[in-house]
Amino acid sequence: MTNQPFAIKPQQCNVVGLAMSFVAYFAGLIFFFTQRHWIGGLLWLAVTPCLRWAVYRYFPLFSRFLGYGRVDDQLPAHLDRAAVAVRFYSFLGCPFCPIVLQRLEALQKQMGFTLERIDATLQPQMLIRKGIRTVPVVEVGDRRLVGNATSEVLAAFVGLLHPVEPSRAA
Repeated sequence: MTNQPFAIKPQQCNVVGLAMSFVAYFAGLIFFFTQRHWIGGLLWLAVTPCLRWAVYRYFPLFSRFLGYGRVDDQLPAHLDRAAVAVRFYSFLGCPFCPIVLQRLEALQKQMGFTLERIDATLQPQMLIRKGIRTVPVVEVGDRRLVGNATSEVLAAFVGLLHPVEPSRAA
């Protein structure tokens, strides 16, 4: 669970659920066009991606109303350099992935670590094989941090400044 106030849902996205949302989109298209509901099919084709984009883009504004709590953040005042390799696993459609990526990129400029971005949208089985069921995932060596994390938690995880909350590390 997250330590954010008023959060009743964990700040992470299930990989299978994200993959199934793409399957449902194409199933909807097939349904409308096989039933010859051309207008419904065209609306589905155009409106569904627009709604997904709007949720993805404006998620920080209404996340607390969906039970995820706030996703606001500030960079820590002091950061030490860390010469480590960081892997970031993401999936298209997860609203937390761009938030964590933005935080990692800001930390990378100050801490100097290398950042490898892995988008698993077209290969969700890769994540499942690695035992990853939810995204976003930040991996440093054999340690994983799953879900949304503040810049302070990410800096501690990457730089080993102090132990990360045990409930957040997988």
